[in-house]
Amino acid sequence: MEKQIGNYSFIIGVIVAVVLGLAASKLGNATVWLQSLLVVLGLVVGFLNVSGKETKEFLLVAVSIVIVAYAAGDQIKGWEEVKVIGQYMQGIFNSILAFVVPATIVVALKQVWDLAKGETA
Repeated sequence: MEKQIGNYSFIIGVIVAVVLGLAASKLGNATVWLQSLLVVLGLVVGFLNVSGKETKEFLLVAVSIVIVAYAAGDQIKGWEEVKVIGQYMQGIFNSILAFVVPATIVVALKQVWDLAKGETA
């Protein structure tokens, strides 16, 4: 049951991140709530969806996503020059960060905890 909650949280998180990235300028105050929802969903994914053997692979992929989304989000100043989709791409990358970073932190802390206890292979 926990795994299903984690799976659904992941799917919902990705959908909300993309929708929020595309429609943030039209959502007004709802943007704050949706960003908060992304953080909560990321925490749920981190606690319920990733464990055991998939931890190292998740961390590798998640760190890659965080680096690329961060670099492509606020760090690229030229998004204004991409006339039609630039602002939407920047919004999607920033929303993905709001979702993936909490999950990555939770999974990484769980891994450190397991390492400290000597429970990892």
